Amino acid sequence: MDRFEGSWAVLEAPDGTIFNFPRSLLPPKAREGDVLRFDIAVDEEATRERREKMKNLLDDLKLRDEGGDIEL
Repeated sequence: MDRFEGSWAVLEAPDGTIFNFPRSLLPPKAREGDVLRFDIAVDEEATRERREKMKNLLDDLKLRDEGGDIEL
C-alpha cells in the first residue's frame, strides 16, 4: 500500500498499476507500506440464489403484465 488519501487507500499492484481502494475495507491494522494480499473468488451458491431470486421477480412481473408490454 502506497498511502492513504482521506477515505481511500492508494494501492500499487505488482505490475505497477496504481488504484484507489476503500480504506474501510482494509484490515484495521493496515498501514502505509504494508504489502496486502487479495483473494477474490466467485461465491457460486450466492450467485445461484441471486439468479433464482431475479428469475422469480421477472416471472412475477410477467404474470402481472396484463398488457403484454414486458419482454425479456
